[in-house]
Amino acid sequence: MKDVSNSTRATRPTAYPKKKPSPYGVSKSRRQSPLYPPHSLAELLVQRQRLAQISALRREGIYLEEEYHDEIRAYMHEMERMTMCSLASMDQQPEIKWHMRPCLVDFLVELHFIFRLRPETLYLTLNVIDRYVSKRVVYVKHYQLVGCAALWIAAKFEDAKERVPTVHDLAQMCSETYDESAFIQMEGHVLSTIQWTLGHPTAECWLRILCCGPVTEEAKVQHVARFLMEITLFYREFVQYPSSAIALTRRIFEETEECLEIVDHLDNRLAKHVNDLSETLVKKYSYSFYSKAATFVLQFYLQGGRWQRQPLVALPMTPVRSYTREVTTPMSVSSASDTDDMPVTPSSPILSSDAFSGSYMSDDKENLPSPKFEPVLNKNLVEQVPEHCLPHDFLAYQRQALHNLNMASPRPSAMVS
Repeated sequence: MKDVSNSTRATRPTAYPKKKPSPYGVSKSRRQSPLYPPHSLAELLVQRQRLAQISALRREGIYLEEEYHDEIRAYMHEMERMTMCSLASMDQQPEIKWHMRPCLVDFLVELHFIFRLRPETLYLTLNVIDRYVSKRVVYVKHYQLVGCAALWIAAKFEDAKERVPTVHDLAQMCSETYDESAFIQMEGHVLSTIQWTLGHPTAECWLRILCCGPVTEEAKVQHVARFLMEITLFYREFVQYPSSAIALTRRIFEETEECLEIVDHLDNRLAKHVNDLSETLVKKYSYSFYSKAATFVLQFYLQGGRWQRQPLVALPMTPVRSYTREVTTPMSVSSASDTDDMPVTPSSPILSSDAFSGSYMSDDKENLPSPKFEPVLNKNLVEQVPEHCLPHDFLAYQRQALHNLNMASPRPSAMVS
């Protein structure tokens, strides 16, 4: 009898290739299935285009887990409510006033841009600052230190290790106004005050979820949205809104009352004070790899453009007859004697080991109220812009490093670095 065992073994590997063991344990090969079962050729083409978009986003480090989309959004809304600041407590600050906020945000945008940090880092920085100011009395001389410590914390949480600025970098950018040990002490004090809660879903996170949906938005639309969202970091009227509402001002069928209020505030701010915008922010979004979003928006408002609300088409509704009468209960009547158990002003415990807390009525003359707040920035590291130039005239005065990137060919590595 002929022995066919050798021939059988020789042909087996061609039909059943032997798999290499996975370094992570059990390995299961799964064929990538479409997102939805196609019913026509057009739907199949849309699904293929969607898979190509997801692959392109993954090459840029953006991963979309669509099967957990609803759970992710629910968790983000929950964390958003937990990490909101108190506007009433911020109003009660004895020294920190709202006209100082644009100065600090402008300084932080400058640092964020110099160190090339992720967009999420800037939004998380302002959220950490607002939560800290909601709970602690902050003196003017410590306001810039709080901002630098918050930027340092946010960079450690969001950015790669090689991009996180060092204590020496922060001290140098502040022109040696603070000792290096002051940044370390303030970092620990801020983290203990906010109870180490850093998982704040920023407006950038919400924008990526919205723009990377079934229909991916164009790059210019995303850049204009980011420019408008960063404007909201400067002013008081936007602090009360959650980041999801700020990022949602995009489509008519998704608009809410909060979104419409935010759009009204932005439209009034840009129409009446377009030349008062931060020069640093306008510089940042005047480059081609940001689609010159600042130039587009400023030209629109300098030419007298205004946002107009588009009316929704009213759908016919079936009338519903109600037989219940309105009944007023004692619980619906507001009482003037209701009081809030929380303190009127943010309090800070007096601890001997705490260098940044204490009673407002102190004998230290340095802690007396100061009418001015001017963040110190090392001007030798930043190119100066002539005073006669308006923010939208910056295109002739660009930083040399960014100018080289702007003139180079658009590569993904150059846009990320």
